[in-house]
Parts: sequence; C-alpha cells; structure tokens
Amino acid sequence: MQVSSSPVSSPWFRVSFGSKSRYNQRFQSESCSTSSTATVTASYYNSPCINVLFSRAAPARCRINTTSTGTATAATSLSFLVNQRNAFTAVVRSPIAIGGGGGGRKVIKKRRVFTVSAVFERFTERAIKAIMFSQKEAKSLGSDLVYTQHLLLGLIAEEDRSTDGFLASGITVEKARDAVRSIWQRIGSTRDDARDAGEKGGSASHVPFSISAKRVFEAAVEYSKSLGHKFVAPEHIAVALVKVDDGSASRVLYRLGANGGQLAAVAFSRLQKEIAKDGREPNADSKGLHDKSIARKRYGAGSSAATTKEPDAISQFCADLTARASEGLIDPVIGRDTEVQRIVQILCRKTKCNPILLGEPGVGKTALAEGLAIRIAKADVSPFLLTKRVMSLDVALLMAGAKERGELEERVTNLIKEIISAGDIILFIDEVHTLVQSGTSGKGNKGSGLDISNLLKPALSRGQLQHVLAATLSSNQSAITLPTLQCIASTTIDEYRLHFEKDKALARRFQPVWVDEPIEDDAVKILMGLREKYESHHKCIYTEDALKAAVQLSARYIVDRYLPDKAIDLIDEAGSRAHIEAFKKRKEQETCVLSKDPADYWQEIKDVQSMHEMESKLKYYGASSIDDSNELILDSYLASEANENEPVIVGPEEVALVASLWSGIPVQQLTADQRTLLLDLENQLRKRVIGQEEAVTAISKAVKRSRVGLKDPDRPIAAMLFCGPTGVGKTELAKSLAACYFGSEAAMIRLDMSEYMERHTVSKLIGSPPGYVGYGEGGILTEAIRRKPFTLVLLDEIEKAHPDIFNILLQLLEDGQLTDSQGRRVSFKNALVVMTSNIGSSAISKGRHNSIGFLIQDDKKASYSGLKSMVMEELRNYFRPELLNRIDEVVVFQPLEKSQLLEILNLLVQDIKKRVMLLGIDLKVSEAVKDLVCQEGYNPTYGARPLKRAITSIIEDPLSEAFLVGQFKQGDTVLIDLDANGNPFVTNQLDKIINISDASHP
Repeated sequence: MQVSSSPVSSPWFRVSFGSKSRYNQRFQSESCSTSSTATVTASYYNSPCINVLFSRAAPARCRINTTSTGTATAATSLSFLVNQRNAFTAVVRSPIAIGGGGGGRKVIKKRRVFTVSAVFERFTERAIKAIMFSQKEAKSLGSDLVYTQHLLLGLIAEEDRSTDGFLASGITVEKARDAVRSIWQRIGSTRDDARDAGEKGGSASHVPFSISAKRVFEAAVEYSKSLGHKFVAPEHIAVALVKVDDGSASRVLYRLGANGGQLAAVAFSRLQKEIAKDGREPNADSKGLHDKSIARKRYGAGSSAATTKEPDAISQFCADLTARASEGLIDPVIGRDTEVQRIVQILCRKTKCNPILLGEPGVGKTALAEGLAIRIAKADVSPFLLTKRVMSLDVALLMAGAKERGELEERVTNLIKEIISAGDIILFIDEVHTLVQSGTSGKGNKGSGLDISNLLKPALSRGQLQHVLAATLSSNQSAITLPTLQCIASTTIDEYRLHFEKDKALARRFQPVWVDEPIEDDAVKILMGLREKYESHHKCIYTEDALKAAVQLSARYIVDRYLPDKAIDLIDEAGSRAHIEAFKKRKEQETCVLSKDPADYWQEIKDVQSMHEMESKLKYYGASSIDDSNELILDSYLASEANENEPVIVGPEEVALVASLWSGIPVQQLTADQRTLLLDLENQLRKRVIGQEEAVTAISKAVKRSRVGLKDPDRPIAAMLFCGPTGVGKTELAKSLAACYFGSEAAMIRLDMSEYMERHTVSKLIGSPPGYVGYGEGGILTEAIRRKPFTLVLLDEIEKAHPDIFNILLQLLEDGQLTDSQGRRVSFKNALVVMTSNIGSSAISKGRHNSIGFLIQDDKKASYSGLKSMVMEELRNYFRPELLNRIDEVVVFQPLEKSQLLEILNLLVQDIKKRVMLLGIDLKVSEAVKDLVCQEGYNPTYGARPLKRAITSIIEDPLSEAFLVGQFKQGDTVLIDLDANGNPFVTNQLDKIINISDASHP
C-alpha cells in the first residue's frame, strides 16, 4: 500500500493498493498537500493500530485500526482517522498478514482487494463543528483521548444556541460540563481499556478519538445509510451515541436527569422534519442498529435485509412498526387476543388477505396493528408471518404537496410496486377513509378524476400469501415468496358505511374485523399494563384503586367517548396534575422557609449543631450516648427528608377531581361542606318556595339519592311532573333548586313548550334531519346537555307541546339519553328533568270547595291524597300511559292561602329593598301597606302573580315618582305608608341614616 500526493501544492492525495487495483481512490486534504510519500509503521507493540506517517506534514498522521494485534492474519477492518474532516475508512474484504514482532516498522506482506470510503465525507458542517467542540472539551478537561462523554459535550455545545437546550431537554453545556467534572473527578479517570494511542499536547484538533468514539462515528454513518440519508448530521451522532454508548455518556445524561431514549426520539423527529422541509427523502425507522430475533432470522429475516436501504416510496411515506416494536417504542397491547387471532387468520388467507378494523374512535384499532407488530418482533406468530414487517402508511404525507394532476396517483402506484417487490411488507393504513376517493376532482385540487381505491383494487384482489413448505421449515431454509400486497386498514363504522358500503367492489376485498369497546374489567387490565410507562413519565405512582376509578368514572360520566381511550387520558391528566401540585407544594415550602422568623433559624442552627454532636458521640461512644432530646431532633430531620423524597401518589380522589373538571359533574367524594348543603337543602328551598311542603320534600329526596349514589345510573337524576294552578310556585321551585344545588339559576335549561306546538318543531330539540335547513347545527336541547350535562332541565307547560314531543321524551326518561339528528348519543343521566303543567287545576279548585266529600282543614294528608287522585285522573285522560309510567313522581301544588301570601310578600319586598339599596337608600314598608297589598293581590285562582301586580302599583310606582322628583338622596331612609284616605305615600324617615358604602352590601 502506498500513500502519495498529486503534484506539489495539490489538495489531493491518493491511497493505492497496487497498480492494477480498481479500488484505488484519492481524497482531498488541507494539511497533506505537499506530502509525496508515506510509510506504514506500527504504533505500539501488539497494538491493533498502524500509523501512516507523511514525510513533510506531521499533522497528517493517519491511524489504521485493525481488529487483530501482532501477526494477525484475519483483519476485518481498517479505519484512517485524521484531524477535522480528512479521514477515511478502509474495509478489508480478505485477510492480510502483518509482520509480527516489536514496535518497529511493519510490512504488509499480502495484498487483497480493499474498498475505501470516506468516514467524514458524509458529515455536515454542524457535525464537524460538534466533533471539533468535543476535541476542545476533551483537551480542556485534561483527557488525552476523545471519549463518548466528550462527544456528548460537543453535541451539546454545538446546539447551545438553542433556547430550549440540547434536543429540547433544557440541558446546557455548562450543566453538562459540570456533570462530567463531578463524575470523573469522583471516579478518578476513565476506564483504561477504552484508551487508545494518542499524543497529549498540541492544539485541540489533534486530540485523537477513543475506540468507543470511533464506534459512535461508524454507527452514525450506518444509521444515516439505513435511513436513506446522504449526510450525517449531529442528530445521527446523537442517536448513535445513545445506541452504542459505552456507559459514559449515559452516566452524564442520568446525572442531568435526561432520558437517552427520549433524546433519540427528538433527534429522530427533527431529522424527519428537516428532510421534509428540504424536499429530500423522509425517514423510515432505522433497522440497522437493532438485532432481529433468532426465530425471524431462521425464517428468512436475516441481518442483511435489516441493513438494506428501503425503496424510495416506502422510506418516504411509511414507518416500520416492527422495528419500533423491537426498540420498545410501542406501548404494550393488553388483551384483544380474539381480534388479533382473527387478523392473523385473514392475513394467512390465499386471496383477499386484507383485514379492515372497524370500531368507534378510541377503542384500540391502531393498537391492534401495533400489537401484531409486537408479536412479529417477538416471533410470537405463525411461521407465515415471521418474515413480515408491518409498515404504517402516513396518508397525510402521501397526499401533501400533490398539486399537479396525476401526481398523487403516481405516488400510490410507485408505493404499491415497491411493496409488492419487497414481498415482506404488510401495509397498515390508519383512517383509510382519508385515502379513498382522495384522487377525485372537486376536492380543492386539480384531481385526475381517478379514485385512489380503483388503484388499490387490483393489487388487493390478487394478493397471495406465500406458502411455506414443511420441508423448507424443517431444513431451516427461507420461505419461497410470491409478489403480494397485504393491507390492514382501519376506520370508524360511520366512515365505513359512508365510503365502503357504497363501493361493493372495494368492500369485498376487505374482511371486516369488528373492534368493540372493551368491558370495564378488560379496560382495567389495559391500564395495569400501561401503568409503568405513565408512572415513569409523570414521576408518580398510580394505585390500583385509581385505575379502577378511572375506568368506572369515565364509563359513567364521559359518555361521548369510548374505553380504553378516555380512561387512559384520565389517568394521564391525573398524573400530570398530581405532579404539578407536588411541585407547587414544594415551592410553597421553600417560600415558607424564606419567610421564617430569625429565631427559627437560630433553632435550626442549634439542631444542626446537636446533630454534629450526635455524630461525634456515635463515632466514639456508641448509640447509648444519645439522649431522648437528640433522638427527637434526629427523627424530625429524617421525617422531613422522607417527605421531600416521597413519590407522588395518584389515588381515586385525584382521578375523580379530573373527571369532575372534564364533565362538570361533582363525582368526587362528599366533603363536609357538601354534606351540610345536602342536609340543609330542604330548608333552603322552603325559604324561597312557600306553602308547597310535599313538592319541596320530594325534590330534595331525589337530589340526595343521586348525590349519594343510590339512583339508577342509567336514568336521569329524577323525572318529575309538577301539576297545579298557575302562580303557585312550580317554576319558582325549579329555579330555587338550580340556585341552591346546581350553582345558579343560569345552570337551568328552560324550554317553554308553547314554542313546540307544531309537528316540525321536534327538530328544534334534536336538530334538523339531513337535507333540511340547519342540519349539522345540533338541537337546542341536545347541544345544551352536551355542553353541560350536570344541570336541571325545565320543560315548562308541557301540555302545550305537540304530541310528537312526548315520543322524544320516552327515550329520554327511560334510558337517560337521546340520539340527535347526527346519530350522536346525548346523555341525560346527570340531569334532573322537571315538567310543569296546569292540568288538574280545575280538579284542585273543586277539591278546595269540598266537592269530594271532605274538609281540607281537617286532614292535610287525606286532602293531598284526594287532590292527587283527581289530578292523576285528568293526566291519564291527556297523556299516554307510557309517558306517565316513566315519570318518577307527580307532585301536586296546592293553591295558596292568604296567610301564605304574606310570607311571599315579605320575600318580594326584600328583593325591592336590595334594588333600592344599590342606590344608597334604605326602604321600609309599613304593615298597613303590606295588608293592602295582600288584600288587593289575593286571588286563589291566579296564585301569587296578582300579588306582584299589586306590589307594582302600590309600592314601586310611588317610589319611582319620588326618586324622579329628587325628593331623596343617598343615605336617606324611605318609608312607604298609608295616608288617612288609605292611599300609599312616600316619606323620608330621618331617624335612620345609612352609609353610602352599605349600598353595595345589601
């Protein structure tokens, strides 16, 4: 072998392996331009290195590494390394013999064919810069070689300009440098067996690389090739550093609290985005850095196939799920054995071996394809599938940028050809409905008018699975394969009905696999399998009760989504919330420490001194020298340390809190304040609703049953019908309950059923059907419940609605749900439904006149029962039995007595006083005025509404005229009384002055 330069001052030099060798190559060099000859010598005795020394340029020293020492005869690789980017690799294709002996000159006695390729030839400027930074860091830290920890420092330094740190981890070069110093100062030095030949001193660019660093470079080049890239960026080096690290870099990352796998994933994603942005080949998952299972090698999936470059279309638009499963990047799939077995059976068919997964969003369709990839990676499948790889098609990437006519069709055609040529690929198309009909015109692009499904049909119909002969299996030979296109598709039931059932030719080529929502027990098992990954991410511990609560609460209160997706999201957010709350708590403790009194600090100083004294006594006198006071100090200190290091526990209460935030339903356990509210609910309602004891009692019991958890979970909280004359408090009771229990009167959904007297108004409740104006906007009732499921629904004057409205109510009252015009189920299971009606008013009026044979004053219970019987008789004549049978309780409101009107009047006067108080004026009403109001406002037929009209004419009208005249000012007390003629008048009461500030606090 000879190394020589071209003419003097030429920037090229040549490495030749004989005049007749066709593997002679030349390489550019910045430091060897005047070198004319070179000699090959061994560097050390029995060292696996050979030096190529240039006669005139000392810096241009090349080291040739071999896998043998001394007189080795089977060297497999040689690598030339020069400072900066002037390096190249020589790979020996046949054994060579190196003269044995001491450390003198070595002569290559036998030449064989060599292939030489540049090591740093693919490296980008950023990668070269990172390597130069690593040499600089190694020199500044006093190391004679560049090890993997120095490569890590170089990569971090190259990206130190980023605001979010190295690979979005927040790591800066200062933190990393401190971590390296602390580790290697503690252990003394790096491992001796990782040292390689090198010279100390000189510039930073002369610091040679260790064997472990060279392996990282080689792995980075191989990783770049496996992705189909023609360059090596710092991200390639970062991934290679994680994969082939000797433990030094990972020790630094662990000290910094970073995860190597997450950093590699960020680097992988960044490469993908960079390639897509530049218009070059996007990535496929790397397969060259991961070993395949022994069983897969046995049946034809050897390592040579793993390192070959994927065809262009496959690498550009697909991701290898099997490779990701081998790397452990896919979450485990728990259960679903029946569905997976069905998929395998379909894939093993001779023709039409294309399963399509059908199910609602979130039930685990994509997870089934990933589960198949995991089984293939573990060789836990039939021999027919051992050589297969599951490739996931990125439909969005396939369609992105296809602007010209026919461009999308060309991409699909090329992809199908390459998959068939590969012969070992199972194509997984998630959300396949986005691909079907995407090539037709009228989609906002120039479309060719050719449906993409028509391109898939021929390949799908003639798809044939390779058959493996028994003799082939017994002889451990590879299976004989036939060109095939196997496809696993997934879509929702609605999209399948919309796109596939209309195209019978396409539908017959797929075999449906129905993926149902798992039952609660299976969902708990799925969460148990995923618990470890989420605990690692959130730095918390999930209790088993928390996982069960997540499934139960999500199944009961989050009705518009499906298991296990909604339960997984619930524990995910619960862990995130618990972690954040723990962080806030530690911050508050630190703040409390800073705000301590100086005397407390002196006490802590004394405690520390006492602990040092205890340490001395333990050292010299033993444990018997510690008294009780010192033991208390030590115990408190250890307890505080344990509290700081205690992991965050996520229990059922944390999960219930998140479920309440999502649904707006109070599902967490009752607190002391909530218990007090429920126990006192009846009294609170009586303060606003006068004279209707039976109604207040009935509705309070229903609310208590619901909150404790004794109600039927598949029905509304309660379904009640309030019957009675007008103005007796039916609507007011519903408003009072909304204010006392549901938060405010605005929490009530009130529908005046007089607006729904026509047949077509049914669509206003659940939405317009397809083809009508307003389709897609949703119904008034269903949309309101979807936004706020925990509420009170008031259907006022239900008897005025069209009879078709009653048909809608049947499903609502029985099953606690409605189906809107778009087919969505809307749950009423956390709503309290109240209907009011004036039916039975005449019967109640007759009953009060003793027409049914008893006196109301004699026996109130008998009176109420008699009135209710009469009202029920009228209700049966108006409503159908199936509606009445679904109502939990019919509450009869009795007419108001004159004595009850006075209590109602006091409530209404209090409301007027609050409004007047906002003006800074106090109001007093004399008893004579109240008697006059009751006298003029009492009408048993019309209830309390005439009372409001009397208040307006007797109290509000004189007040408004007095205020307009300017008779009163802020701070005055206004008195309303009757004059000698019995007419109301307004006067100023000077014996009480109120402050203006009281106006805002009535």
